[in-house]
Amino acid sequence: MRQHLELVGLENFGKAYPNQLSGGMQQRASIARALVNNPDMLLLDEPFGALDAFTRINMQQEILKIWHKEKNTMLLVTHDIDEAVYLADRVVLMSQRPGTIKRIVRNDVPRPRNRKNPEYTKIRNEIFEEFFSEFETDIEYFI
Repeated sequence: MRQHLELVGLENFGKAYPNQLSGGMQQRASIARALVNNPDMLLLDEPFGALDAFTRINMQQEILKIWHKEKNTMLLVTHDIDEAVYLADRVVLMSQRPGTIKRIVRNDVPRPRNRKNPEYTKIRNEIFEEFFSEFETDIEYFI
């Protein structure tokens, strides 16, 4: 467990109670706990949803660092398109109810990714357009 706490930058908080940790620290502790069993795949379901913008960006960097070191598959569920494009090599677009796979967008933007990179912006915009086209269709249906 010690090595996993070090990996997420919590080596000095191994004996701390959850209420003694910030939101970002609690998220990192959850990730360390999940890594203890050396999983081949790590499921991250909205892991940054309750975090402020600064902590969210820092946690995205932490996830990339862990992914690079551990080399395991990570499946990230998020509603944040920018976050998906920044972290993922493939972005799976889901339909609304019932949730089915609409499209898989391959993300070949080189790492480390820069949000100002034109390739990055192109993929992000492509996903936004897909999202808003479904949203606009739904609005027309209800009108």
